Amino acid sequence: MAVKIRLKRMGQKKAPFYRVVVADSRSPRDGRFIEELGTYNPLKNPIEFNVDQEKSLKWMLDGAKPSDTVRNLFSKVGLMEQLHNAKNAK
Repeated sequence: MAVKIRLKRMGQKKAPFYRVVVADSRSPRDGRFIEELGTYNPLKNPIEFNVDQEKSLKWMLDGAKPSDTVRNLFSKVGLMEQLHNAKNAK
């Protein structure tokens, strides 16, 4: 099963916020997911991004691939660097 870390859209029309979820790559964007890792609200100023870094790192070490947007968000909080360091430490 190919697993992705991606955003699930929530909220009202023209007022979105997102949940960062781990899901099977074949499931629809707002459909079934395996685990919720955090939230992302692009409408707040500054942008609000909360994520469980330990769970996210565990999932990526187990083979889950983040989407492009999630990868950028993870880079901003330093999670991609932690992943790189964890892979090199093995």
